[in-house]
Amino acid sequence: MKHRERAIVAVHLILRRDDDVLLGLRINTGWSDGCWHLPAGHLEAGESPLDALVRETAEELGLSLDPAQVELVHTVHCRGEASRLQLFFQVRQWSGSPVNAEPDKCADLHWFSLRKLPTPLVGYTGAALARLLDGAPYSEWDDAGSVAR
Repeated sequence: MKHRERAIVAVHLILRRDDDVLLGLRINTGWSDGCWHLPAGHLEAGESPLDALVRETAEELGLSLDPAQVELVHTVHCRGEASRLQLFFQVRQWSGSPVNAEPDKCADLHWFSLRKLPTPLVGYTGAALARLLDGAPYSEWDDAGSVAR
């Protein structure tokens, strides 16, 4: 009998303001600290991706999202020690003003042009944002940091 892949699912918020996207500078998390990344988080037990996105957005940015205003724009399958599905959702409308609601995990929030992203940037996040500009709905990423497709 074949082993079925079990993937960890994470959601990523692409908060858009015209051609700009909001990124946070990670600190004190033990993963990619010192890198810019989208607001993101993992699904909790029994939670749907949209529910997780709404929850994470409130926790990290103090914003309210209407799930009807959310668009799934890219999926990355990260292959490596653990298989992960990274779901990237774009939002152009929200309630409230973004604030750094988790300063213990985020040193800074800043708007960047999608065409001029900062470094260092979490690798698969940069790849996903580049593919978003190309209109590609799917890509793959491996532990070596390369885009497989």
